[in-house]
Amino acid sequence: MKTEVQKVTHQEQARIFVHTPFCGTCQLAEKMLLTVEAVTGQEHYHKLNASLFPDFMQENQIESVPCLITFKQGEVQEKIYAFHSVQHMLAKTLSE
Repeated sequence: MKTEVQKVTHQEQARIFVHTPFCGTCQLAEKMLLTVEAVTGQEHYHKLNASLFPDFMQENQIESVPCLITFKQGEVQEKIYAFHSVQHMLAKTLSE
């Protein structure tokens, strides 16, 4: 039986925001992503607490948080570690 994380990663396309609760940079990145969702009127991202999923972190070779990882049918397409700005993240989201 697939876990919830596996179900998400094996969708046609999925974006997972990997964070830890006490990371200040993660909190800022999350605000950017919430703004992107507010502007587009759609939910684009799933959240995953890196502290609770060490196997996921290792399997996907996530080097640091925050990380926005894009999957397409179970395969990693892109990892973003530098969020830059809301405009940058909006452009990344709409280009896919």
